[in-house]
Amino acid sequence: MLSDRPDAVVVGAGPNGLVAANLLADEGWQVLVLEAADEPGGSVRSAELIEPGFTNDVCSAFYPLASARSPIEELRLEDHGLRWLHAPAVLAHPALDGTCPTLWRDLDATAASLDDLHPGDGEAWRGLVRRWDELEPHLTSLLFRPFPPVRPALALATSMTPRELARLARFLLLPVRRLGEEHLGGAGARRLLAGAALHADLSPEATLSGFFGWLLCCLGQRHGFPVPEGGAASITTALVARLADRGGVVRCGAPVEAIEVRRGRAVGVRIAGQGSVRARRAVLADVDAPTLYTRLVAAGHLPDHVLADIERFHWDDATFKVDWTLDAPIPWSAPDARRAGTVHVAEGVDELTVVASELARGLVPERPFLLVGQQAVTDPSRQPAGRDTAWAYTHVPRRPAASWDADEVARLTEVVEGRIEALAPGFRARIRGGHVLTPPAFEEHNPNLRAGAINGGTAQLHQQLIFRPVPGLGRPATPVRDLYLASASAHPGGGLHGACGANAARAALARDRLARPLRWVGWG
Repeated sequence: MLSDRPDAVVVGAGPNGLVAANLLADEGWQVLVLEAADEPGGSVRSAELIEPGFTNDVCSAFYPLASARSPIEELRLEDHGLRWLHAPAVLAHPALDGTCPTLWRDLDATAASLDDLHPGDGEAWRGLVRRWDELEPHLTSLLFRPFPPVRPALALATSMTPRELARLARFLLLPVRRLGEEHLGGAGARRLLAGAALHADLSPEATLSGFFGWLLCCLGQRHGFPVPEGGAASITTALVARLADRGGVVRCGAPVEAIEVRRGRAVGVRIAGQGSVRARRAVLADVDAPTLYTRLVAAGHLPDHVLADIERFHWDDATFKVDWTLDAPIPWSAPDARRAGTVHVAEGVDELTVVASELARGLVPERPFLLVGQQAVTDPSRQPAGRDTAWAYTHVPRRPAASWDADEVARLTEVVEGRIEALAPGFRARIRGGHVLTPPAFEEHNPNLRAGAINGGTAQLHQQLIFRPVPGLGRPATPVRDLYLASASAHPGGGLHGACGANAARAALARDRLARPLRWVGWG
């Protein structure tokens, strides 16, 4: 039974908050998770958005980062009912010229797809994957641990000569356009790589975009883009069940309006209209950094430089998403696209550059880059037999909510559907119903998705590593003692991996071990 004063209070029952709560509970802590919404999950939820019997993932939908030695994988949620599924093909990127580079979990099949488009690109792709295989143990530790990750970095540094290390650093920093030009000869393979990079708010010319494209493609090659059977909510259900088995409690309908601070230490939280909850050891916040530092913690408890830096916090682009129920699968002209769980829509790297330029100038792209999900290919349990579901999202500029009126929503929906229709004639005739999630609707669904930003802040280099969420705070500890940032605004950022929550939990556990002797004598 949870006491009236738990060891830790976790603000927010998104995946990072639930991962943090589970890790604390594993160490015997009494944990209370407070969630403002009526159900847990944050952006990891499912619902019948359009019609009964058709399950749609409300926000996130496929999870390449969940299966690469991530904290989510380490929790073994399969023991709590979660079942991961895979589409026959991981990712396809068709174009109007009929080409369709396709990523399969079988490396030979991927290489053959790329060689068909440009002889030699299959072997070049194998080379990129070999590099990943050699580096994956080091890179996943670097990616999922607080920055700077001293031990993983030391292990990587001692495994290479200085010249090799310098070459690796250059490779990891390359823009995806340049990475494709240096390693791949054909437009199809370069398109596949660049499309993966643009899952984040990066242009093909941006530093780090090559790393993001290579990372996602290699994760797809080796681990696929798995989806949970029954919908995204299955992940949340498993996280909550695991926590409950360890005595943790999730309380929904409990909006936290303030972190309570005494003598520089977080001692609890105040729930709107419901009083306060004290925390004996720590408070962990699975909320975006600007909300934590400008709304939940009173300004008098924070250094002036942190408040000044958080005013410059750089959000990622907004998101516009359309879900459909269908009478039959999308009739892609490219056969391989019909077998892929994820399909990218963009004609090539140059078009992706145009899209990024338009977004940078605050314009809704004329020909937006689409990420299309075909969950029915992977999980037939989500819709009646013979029917189908699909979704597509695209990046749009951040702008006032009022600008998303009915006419603008209808216009952009028409553009999105038109882009798919061009590659899959007859698509529109198969639509039964649709549901649109505009940028303000994303935020309404989950306040952490401010104006439709789904990454917790830009993925660009100036807000990564020691710059995330502000310069000098590359770790989850905050200027308030025993208060930890556990959201995607912390390193390493967005995606279902649980690292932001896990890092916060580990920091709280480490601090508690150090502080325990002081508490015994009344100093902690």
